[in-house]
Amino acid sequence: MLSVKRSGRNLFLSLCAMLSIIPSEITVQKLHQYLLGAIGPRPIALASTINQDGIKNLAPFSFFNVFSANPPILIFSPARSGRLNTVKDTYTNAKAHPEVVINVVTYDIVEQVSLASSPYAPGISEFEKAGLSPLASDIVKPFRVKESPVQFECKVNQIIELGHEGGAGNLIICEVVKLHIDESILDEQQLIDAHKIDLVSRMGGDWYCRADAKSMFEIKKPITTCGIGYDSLPEDIKSSEILSVSDLARLAGIEAIPDETAVNEYKLIELSDVFLTHADDARRLEKELHSKAKILLSENKLSEAWLTLLSFNQ
Repeated sequence: MLSVKRSGRNLFLSLCAMLSIIPSEITVQKLHQYLLGAIGPRPIALASTINQDGIKNLAPFSFFNVFSANPPILIFSPARSGRLNTVKDTYTNAKAHPEVVINVVTYDIVEQVSLASSPYAPGISEFEKAGLSPLASDIVKPFRVKESPVQFECKVNQIIELGHEGGAGNLIICEVVKLHIDESILDEQQLIDAHKIDLVSRMGGDWYCRADAKSMFEIKKPITTCGIGYDSLPEDIKSSEILSVSDLARLAGIEAIPDETAVNEYKLIELSDVFLTHADDARRLEKELHSKAKILLSENKLSEAWLTLLSFNQ
């Protein structure tokens, strides 16, 4: 497959070797590895249920996410075993007693959560095996996990069986009836602080991710504004040898390109030294301005980056 890649902003043609697969032509186990290796990181639902005898059960599932706020819906899937075609105790319990508590998984408890995924026999409480503390719920019968900073008490609205062969998912559609949040993870606005909660997630194989300061970054969502778009970028900026595709996308997020007056004022006050230094070398000047703009973008100074880039042609 012939594709276009960018190194900095130099365009060059490269042959990309793609492995193309028809799912039905490989084993379920192999397909499972590809799916989980590519779809990630995945949040983890530590699901608490009880069986017909009232015995506590606990198991983690990374086929999980939030799907609605009104009504508040969480869905997770305890899939059938790809090797044995058996079902999880969580699935059996949710069918017999349609209530569940979904607990979020943080770095502090990830080893215990991994232990809880062991194939213990039915009737064995993973709470005890994993050393996690059961906490009585307010509305539903399954227990919360005391060590988890956010716990969702849920009723099971529906279970959708996606198949009857090994590897088939079972979507457990849960409606949140009450949630509990540890106040220590809240910010000044009483919202969950992404840095304080310290969540972990699943990748392929035995790999996990930790959502900490080293791995997180922030991108402002264009909820109420519309950027000019990539197609409206000036050609000399699009073809930059310095700016990356991500840099261009950030530039394209501005609502309006700065006018000539603003550019000239910024050029005079902030960029006069750069222009004097490279007065006799236009190519070097352009590279210097683009490098400066790239730094400004990394500092979330979008307007200044635009003013710097536009100054070259003023």
